[in-house]
Amino acid sequence: MTLLRRSQLALALIVLSLLLAAPLVAQDTSDVRFPAQVQQGSLVVGKVPAGSRVRFRDRDLRVSGYGTVVLGIGRDETGPVQLDVTRPDGSRHPASIAITPRDWPVERVNGVPPATVNPPPAIAERIRREQAQVTEARQRDDDRVDFGNGFIRPVEGRISGRFGRARSYNGQPGSPHSGMDIAAPTGTPVRAPAAGIVTFAAPDLYLTGGTLLLDHGHGVSSNFLHLSRIDAKVGDRIEQGQVIGAVGATGRATGPHLHWGMNWLDVRVDPQLALERP
Repeated sequence: MTLLRRSQLALALIVLSLLLAAPLVAQDTSDVRFPAQVQQGSLVVGKVPAGSRVRFRDRDLRVSGYGTVVLGIGRDETGPVQLDVTRPDGSRHPASIAITPRDWPVERVNGVPPATVNPPPAIAERIRREQAQVTEARQRDDDRVDFGNGFIRPVEGRISGRFGRARSYNGQPGSPHSGMDIAAPTGTPVRAPAAGIVTFAAPDLYLTGGTLLLDHGHGVSSNFLHLSRIDAKVGDRIEQGQVIGAVGATGRATGPHLHWGMNWLDVRVDPQLALERP
């Protein structure tokens, strides 16, 4: 090989090594993944590069060490929902999620004790105080991704009430239903739909009776109402499928059933959609 050919080959090798070492100029956006469209009441799980900052309205969302991020879409959200992702290298990527509207028929609940529909002032103050305690427990935002392993039904039975449907009690308009009601006999074991930490447990709240909250991390929590028995205490670590209580008819209930509600912080989401999420 001549000296000229050797020089040309050496130069080519140097250029190739520089090209391989150089960063790509074009930014790959496939590392930011959110669903393009979800229904009202959805729990949305997305993926971003670890160390990213994700901004949703006036809140920075928690990002796990693997880049998992979650947010809740309210019952009345119209969308599209906009998120702003800033990668660790400073590059930004906007994400947009379209919202599919749902139909909300009216559910009429009759036979409710009149005092629970129109409580006297002293009872109204008790309800306000108890609900404030529950609301505070929902604000927990731990760096755990127990929600990421999916959800199972806490009890088997007929779905007797669905999330989001407008309700009337004894003919009077009430708030939309905040969870899924599952009819089952009193004493039926209630199992944790996902792992988590117990953040609230009380045997006798005025409206919800035996009440337990289970935090799944990143602001995602489940609440279980009208329990006849509570088998866990605040601070307990619970694994998916573990018995946490029993079905009852305590509080404002016309028959034995489990009310299973889900929240992302102060946003109520539909447990049924969480069960269906891949």
